[in-house]
This record gives sequence, C-alpha cells and structure tokens, in this order.
Amino acid sequence: MSAQNTNGTDAATPQVVGTIHSPGSLRRALRLRPGQVDFLELRVDHFAEKPETLLKAAPDLPAPLIVTVRHPAEGGANDLPASRREALYRQFLPLAAYVDLEVRSTTRLATVLGAAREKRVKAIISDHHFRRTPSARVLRERRQLAEAAGAVVVKVAGYAATAADLERLLELLQRGGKAQVSLMGMGPLGKVSRLLFAQLGSVLNYGFLHEPQVSGQWEATLLKQRLSELATD
Repeated sequence: MSAQNTNGTDAATPQVVGTIHSPGSLRRALRLRPGQVDFLELRVDHFAEKPETLLKAAPDLPAPLIVTVRHPAEGGANDLPASRREALYRQFLPLAAYVDLEVRSTTRLATVLGAAREKRVKAIISDHHFRRTPSARVLRERRQLAEAAGAVVVKVAGYAATAADLERLLELLQRGGKAQVSLMGMGPLGKVSRLLFAQLGSVLNYGFLHEPQVSGQWEATLLKQRLSELATD
C-alpha cells in the first residue's frame, strides 16, 4: 500500500522512521545512507541535558526530521516539566519536518502547535498505551481529539498481546478520518503488528537504530527492507 511523504508524493512502500534516543543511535543515524530510512525522529527529551549534541549533528543526518520532546507519562526521559519541553520544541522547530506531541499535551503546548503551523511544520499527535490497549471507543475518542487539535498524522501505539488487541487497533485504520494514521503494537505481537499495520495503511512505521526502547520493535533499516519485500510480493 502506498503512503505519502512530506512532499505529498506517493511512495512505493510505507514510510519508516528511525528513532534517535541515545548517543549510540545518533552515531548509527549519522552512518546511514540516504534512503535506508525515510525519516529520523529526534527524541530531544533524551538529550535535554545537552541538546547541542543533537543540534550540531542535525545538518549531517540523511533524512527529514521528526522532533519529539515526549511527556514523562508516555515514556519521556528526564521528567521534563511542560515549560522545559516547550522551550526545547521551540529550539528544534527550525529543523523539523514534523513535530510530535501527545494528545494529553495539546492544550498545555498549544503554542508549540501554533508555532509549527506558522512555519508549515506538520503535526503528529500521539497516544501511547504501554500496559493495555483501551477499548475501540476510547481509541476513537483519542483520535478525534488529535484531529481536532490539528493532527496531520495521528500516531497510536498500543500493547498488543492478543488478537483482540490487534482488532481494536486495526479499527483505527479501517475507519476514515481527517488525518492519516500511524499505528503500531508493543509487546508479544508488536513485530507482527508493525508489519501488518504498515501493509494496511499505517503511514509512519517506527524502528530502532541501536537498541530498542520497548518490546516489539524492529531495527529500522530491517523494517524498511521487510516492508519493501512485502510490497513486491
């Protein structure tokens, strides 16, 4: 299934994001060749004590950048208060093709979304469920909140341990909406889910570059290879 990249053109395969959340993953990202991944996510919260490390490296990274300063309750590092997160978003916004912030942050960090719109930076609004996947109704409501806040992409990550978990997540792809969906599972069925959801329309599909952050992730360049293989079958 085709997806769209940030220039709005069709891509032959779903888009793969490699996440930079550690010095090792940054070193790996700097060694990537163009095309090995489609985007790189800067997890700025992991570099909050020394953001200049990312700022210095950014011009040499070989893919468009997603800037994320994750909320502590959804896996963010360094227990950053909202004021510090806002400052880091603003510092990194000039580098961004996308910014990613959570549904729970859209009110408190509305100024970040406004600044992104002014600079024509697209918004990924995300929702993470590490221990269990909520009901389909709750997932729909979270998607609606994300779309109302201006999401171009709604990103949902849920714990996937059963077929019922996969079914609830999959409903987000099957229902229409204003925004595209980036969908992934974590846990026992995480790897299976990421291949399946990408094939069925998940537009951004995340992988690690040095070490995984959560269970169920693929290494990013391997994920891109596997999705390309599936697209040619």
